[in-house]
Amino acid sequence: MPENSSRSVTGPTRVPALLPTGYRLLEEPPTSEEYVQLRRESGLSPRTPAQASGALSASWAWTTVRTAEGVLAAMGRVIGDGTWYFHLADIATDPSHQRRGLGRVVMEQLIARIDDVAPPQPYITLLADPPGQSLYRSLGFVDSDPSLGMRLPR
Repeated sequence: MPENSSRSVTGPTRVPALLPTGYRLLEEPPTSEEYVQLRRESGLSPRTPAQASGALSASWAWTTVRTAEGVLAAMGRVIGDGTWYFHLADIATDPSHQRRGLGRVVMEQLIARIDDVAPPQPYITLLADPPGQSLYRSLGFVDSDPSLGMRLPR
């Protein structure tokens, strides 16, 4: 997708977000160092370089937003099987670049990539921390009732 352009990700009813001037949208992962740093700076749980390596190599898709100078401003990725199950993860925006719609652009790009390849009715999930819940709801995400997201603490 060219810089500063957009397209609908689920049809004509959704108005796509525009990438602000001065940013580039890329379908590539951040570096390991950038991944670890942006998770930390954006308030996500910290991860090690070894964990970053696995995330970078084993994800189904990545979208990043960089400044004109090449600085990582936002990121997101999809984990999944490429056919029916897709989990959005690591949606993060550097605090100095927040409130500009970058998270929305990342989300819409990832959803569009899923829609481009998946058969009808893919199962798209995410875990929504409080700061992102209004964004996710505005994109059509709903609570997974009666299912409940669970994890095994380690």
